Amino acid sequence: MSTKNTKNRTQQQNADQDLIDGLTKHEQDITSLTIGGTSYKTADILAILQARIASANTTLSTRATWQSAVLADKGERTKTNTIVSGLRQAIQVMFAGSVTSLADFGLKPRKVPAVRTPAQKALTTAKAKATRVARHTAGSKQKAAIKGTVTTTAPATPPAANAPATVTPTATAAGAPATTPHPQQ
Repeated sequence: MSTKNTKNRTQQQNADQDLIDGLTKHEQDITSLTIGGTSYKTADILAILQARIASANTTLSTRATWQSAVLADKGERTKTNTIVSGLRQAIQVMFAGSVTSLADFGLKPRKVPAVRTPAQKALTTAKAKATRVARHTAGSKQKAAIKGTVTTTAPATPPAANAPATVTPTATAAGAPATTPHPQQ
């Protein structure tokens, strides 16, 4: 099983340049090479390696151009953001009653928040409290107040190596329910 060595562009360019340097240095010793059934002269191989390096350099300049274009776009958006935001708000106000007109601008009507009566809010709060009691859930402060105790008795014979320890949790905070441990499956 072989692993594929991946190199970044700079490492690839350096490796290609090293090949060029080596071939140039030993050009007298290596006049031609047969690779994949085709015979290549040293000059042809040098041209191929130079083309690889030139191609990599082109991508670097293209990337730099792209990055500068992205930076210019971000600057333009930052500069005009308040104008566009104000325009959207003005259109929302002008065409507040017309969904079709807002859709022409690619906007949706503002959502009106639901108005809840105090009785509905009280009912929601009561349901939430009842759910916490039913599920025996506690907040972080109540959980911190609950401490477990370990009962140790000196057995006449040593316990088995895999026998679980006996833990008896107790509630030390007022109103906090005692929990029972759940067996591991």
